[in-house]
Amino acid sequence: MALNPEQGERLGSLLTQRSEQISKRWAAVAAAPLKGRLTAAESGRQTAELLAQLQSSLTAGATTLDTPQTAELRAVLAELSRGRARQGFTASETATSVFALKTALYEAAEVEKGDDTTLRDYVAWSAFVDELGLFTFEAYARAREHIITEQSEQLLELSTPVVKLWEGVVAVPLVGTLDSARAQVVMERLLQALVDTGSPYAIIDITGVPAVDTQVAQHVLKTIMAARLMGAECIISGIRPQIAQTIVTLGIEFGDIATKATLADALRHAIRRGNAELRAAKREA
Repeated sequence: MALNPEQGERLGSLLTQRSEQISKRWAAVAAAPLKGRLTAAESGRQTAELLAQLQSSLTAGATTLDTPQTAELRAVLAELSRGRARQGFTASETATSVFALKTALYEAAEVEKGDDTTLRDYVAWSAFVDELGLFTFEAYARAREHIITEQSEQLLELSTPVVKLWEGVVAVPLVGTLDSARAQVVMERLLQALVDTGSPYAIIDITGVPAVDTQVAQHVLKTIMAARLMGAECIISGIRPQIAQTIVTLGIEFGDIATKATLADALRHAIRRGNAELRAAKREA
């Protein structure tokens, strides 16, 4: 809801004349529901900054939140939302901190003792504060989605490590379900590790994969083909009896790809192959 110019001017005057009273009361009311999770000093700093930007916007003639005059105010509200999201506060708690301004305005304007004009002004001011609170709620939701996306990407990277087991041998221990997004990360990290280490052998260990279906097998095969294009031989390890039975039942063919029961077996196989190739190279030399 937009304020009319007179209501905006009177709100700006009230905020200027009783700035300290409104700021302190706003901070106290905003901090109360948070039960000590936000200090009074921090709450006071945030409300004082919001109050200053609100005063500036109203002085510039703002009557609603979606105007050029309120750009700085929206930026401060968005930063408040991002900070609260990172600190673990809920969207309701964040918006309630803004809605607390209505209590401070009610007391500062002495609405109970005022005339009809004061009452109408307060109704309009409350609607304006509601607009601020809703903007904060939406900004919080966007910030939270961004944080969740970042955390998901970080977890995805952490869940697909590429480790160097031996000179010329790297391994990718897979744990959990292998979906398309994760398979892409596995492929990228493995190929990069092959480039960085110059390793001719890569072990893909699926001991921690609970089940292998056609989709998982396709992801593994694509990763192996990509590694072969880089000149590396891949070995699959961790094929338990149950998974072996499933692979046979589904008719999945690994062709000439070496498969081993354990990671240790795969490492021994890679070392033997590497030593054999080294001996052959020496004989040819």
